[in-house]
Amino acid sequence: MSILNRWIGSVVEATVTPHPLDRYLELVDPMLTWRDMRARVVAINHPTPRTVRLRLRPTRQWRGHRAGQFVQLGVVIDGVRHTRCFSPANAACDAHSDIELLVTSHDDGFVSRHLAHDARVGDVLQLSQAGGDFHLPSIDPTSIVLVSGGSGITPVLSILRTLVASHYGGRITFVHYVPSAADLAYRAELTALAALEPNLDLRIHYTRAGGGHFTGDHLDGIDDLATADVFVCGPPSLMDAVETFHHDAELLGPLHREAFTAAAPISVDPDQPVSGDLSFSASSTAVANDGRTILDQAESAGLRPEFGCRMGICFSCTATKVSGCTRNVLTGETDSEADTQIQLCVNAPVGDVDIRI
Repeated sequence: MSILNRWIGSVVEATVTPHPLDRYLELVDPMLTWRDMRARVVAINHPTPRTVRLRLRPTRQWRGHRAGQFVQLGVVIDGVRHTRCFSPANAACDAHSDIELLVTSHDDGFVSRHLAHDARVGDVLQLSQAGGDFHLPSIDPTSIVLVSGGSGITPVLSILRTLVASHYGGRITFVHYVPSAADLAYRAELTALAALEPNLDLRIHYTRAGGGHFTGDHLDGIDDLATADVFVCGPPSLMDAVETFHHDAELLGPLHREAFTAAAPISVDPDQPVSGDLSFSASSTAVANDGRTILDQAESAGLRPEFGCRMGICFSCTATKVSGCTRNVLTGETDSEADTQIQLCVNAPVGDVDIRI
């Protein structure tokens, strides 16, 4: 967006206060936005009984993604928006490409169950730009090992598809763990690729059929394993096992592991003193500080600020701190600067604090 366009947008938004311009545009067409990025569902299919594959067409703000990155998807369920992380499965794309997501429905997955059973072509969802450090390096490695489990297949499949599309000449070993053949959404594609690509070594382990879970033996026979780039995404137990093997085997190549599912829940530090009031000046609301993160306290006060990962990764919940001191609950650092942007999900008030939401 050019400087002139940003200036025009700021002027227009100032004339329609108190609501952002997009709140008016969405009354005409929810895909007609000035700042917000959204995506329309243009295709749906169910490759397995527990999965749904969505093809999304983003609004003009979309900048594309690097193979392996994730996006934040916002879904409104019963009037409340819920945001979750999903990794595009399609190869790295530019700003004019659709996005492919594969969502696995879990019994305790509120959003995944909704998408699997209730999503319809034409639905419009909130979307973030792609982010995350789990992606191919700028210079192709000499060889690559991709390890995934369950729904963790999507970012590594994006990497594989990107490598195939770019005619990558190194060796690719693709190791995937899934309960049974019926649970593998991309079985036909992977089998076809393995038959067509002489440098692709496909190793599928069906855990319910005796295929077992990861051990170092599953990487036997890879001549250049010691220097290969290893990418792993899946359940924490799988990622931990691969990391332990990588360390114990003294492999020289880098290990890349998906991070957005690995953060521990953020809780109140019982050793930190709690005092003061937390004010939300734009909403004329104030509460007694109880020590939790600003996002948690805002929601308890009935507010609905923007948020994404709740782990300090996506920066979706950034807001202006008008005054007061806050503490980053991940690092312990405090910030007393006024009129500064902070992340609501990883900052807690220290005494009186005013946030503009």
